[in-house]
Amino acid sequence: MKILHTESSNGWGGQEIRILREAEGMRNNGHEVILAVTIGGGLVKQARAKGFTVYEIPFKKKAAFKALSQLLRIIKEHKIDLINTHSSLDAWIGGIAARIARKKVIRTRHLSTAIRKGLNSFLLYQMLADVVVTTSSGILPMIQKQARLPSHRLRCVPTGVDPALLQVDPQEILHFREMLHLKESDILIGTTCFVRSWKGILDFLKAAQLLKKHKHLKWVIVGGGYLKDYLPKVSEMGLNGIVTFTGHLEVPFPAMAAMDIFTLLSTAHEGISQASLQAAYLERPLITTTTGGLPEVCLSGKTGIVVPTFSPEKVAEAVLLLSQDPTLRETYGANAKELVLQKFTLAHTLQYMEEVYTQLR
Repeated sequence: MKILHTESSNGWGGQEIRILREAEGMRNNGHEVILAVTIGGGLVKQARAKGFTVYEIPFKKKAAFKALSQLLRIIKEHKIDLINTHSSLDAWIGGIAARIARKKVIRTRHLSTAIRKGLNSFLLYQMLADVVVTTSSGILPMIQKQARLPSHRLRCVPTGVDPALLQVDPQEILHFREMLHLKESDILIGTTCFVRSWKGILDFLKAAQLLKKHKHLKWVIVGGGYLKDYLPKVSEMGLNGIVTFTGHLEVPFPAMAAMDIFTLLSTAHEGISQASLQAAYLERPLITTTTGGLPEVCLSGKTGIVVPTFSPEKVAEAVLLLSQDPTLRETYGANAKELVLQKFTLAHTLQYMEEVYTQLR
């Protein structure tokens, strides 16, 4: 089977990583995969480094006809069987190209945010897609209702983690804790994300502030992003020596494994978060919000504690409970890893996506 992925996002994050991991897996299963990515997109360099043919396409509204022409040429030249679109603009242009070329289309929806109502959703998800794949089951009913899609044209395929990439040397864990000058008795609460407003960073800092009298509680935020918006708040909130920002770490897993409690306090946009799955596989007890697919990994009372969005007080309560009960942390962590192994590995993702592709062909 010959598969074309289109991506108009210029970033490099969970969505793009999923596309690349899926492409690698499908190639290993004997399929040919081509990528058409916006000019200068983060996926371009990464995919080429993995040996894929990548076309840079001008996915801009003002260049829509040029992009459409290029996609039609790629489809014809490579005898493409299926097109998998991923972001809004490439879904429009890629979907139209597929219809002109009479090819099947999968629209993968990575975010948990609502789709636009009315004609937009009907055209994009009904007319320009044969199957819609989401990464979180929570968004399926909304898409089904707004796009008036029958259930057989909807699939939930979470983005699974690759256990082979999550093997961590205990010495690296120790080194990370030493780098933060932690005592053996200290409890480290952390998060790993691209630092931005909807990741709940301010709620994380407020929870740390509420618990600052508990001297054994230390807090760490791992990841790059809009650090300048939050670094000054550490001093303003009296959190010097309590909260640490590491910035971007190329390999964040030792840092995640060094955390006693993992949090992800997103207020919007999350599908099933890679960071929460990685932390779960690393046997970290979880504290997450109700956003998107987070509660599908953070099963309250089993793998962690689910809190409302914008509720630092509830976060503080959950942290205090887990920090005082090492047995509960261990139980939640073990359950979390078992959940990932049962439902959320890369092997699961590839199996389910290949089923979608095969049914469409």
